Amino acid sequence: MNKANEKLRLEILNAALEHIPFDGWTCHALKAGAIDAGYPEIDAERAFPGGPAEAAEFHSFLSDRAMVSSFFECEPMPSRTKEKVAALIRIRLEGVAGQKEVVRLGLGLLARPQHWTKGARALAKTADEIWKAAGDRSSDFNWYTKRGLVAAVYFSTVTYWLNDMSEDYQETWAFLDRRLDDAMRIPRKAMGVLDKLRTNLPRSEGLFAALKQRHMARRW
Repeated sequence: MNKANEKLRLEILNAALEHIPFDGWTCHALKAGAIDAGYPEIDAERAFPGGPAEAAEFHSFLSDRAMVSSFFECEPMPSRTKEKVAALIRIRLEGVAGQKEVVRLGLGLLARPQHWTKGARALAKTADEIWKAAGDRSSDFNWYTKRGLVAAVYFSTVTYWLNDMSEDYQETWAFLDRRLDDAMRIPRKAMGVLDKLRTNLPRSEGLFAALKQRHMARRW
């Protein structure tokens, strides 16, 4: 994405955020955002040729980027992996706390059958950014296992957070800690099973390496 196009997308999306709680993730909201940002409404289509679903995915991308940037400014920096993952998820949700309805409507849009690939890609990218920021250096099957677990924890936490009316979202953060405790137990229990699978699946390491190369080729 060139800088001029990203500037256009940023300005239209940021302006459209004022309309989305009322109009939803719609072409109308994007066109209104373009006009508010000083562009002709047709530029909304130029910025997001894939329509509102593409804009919702871009919003998720921006939230990921802000999450990572804020995390590396933490003082003191969390030391344990679980604490890092928890801090990253909390930072991401706190960053969009003023946009709850935008997030709720975006999840609904990306859950539709015609947009599920964008929704799955956005969730996978968020999980990947969380693990990379937490310092994960795993490879092969473990790489996918960790991201799958964090994706599940993150999604369930977002769902809980959207309905949380507690002060400062304390119930959400307690829910997050419980889900992470559960998730951290799974890899340890699974190691024996995975070892057996590796011995019974010929060339499994080559298979996982090929899958990893395909992931890297997408350049998330």
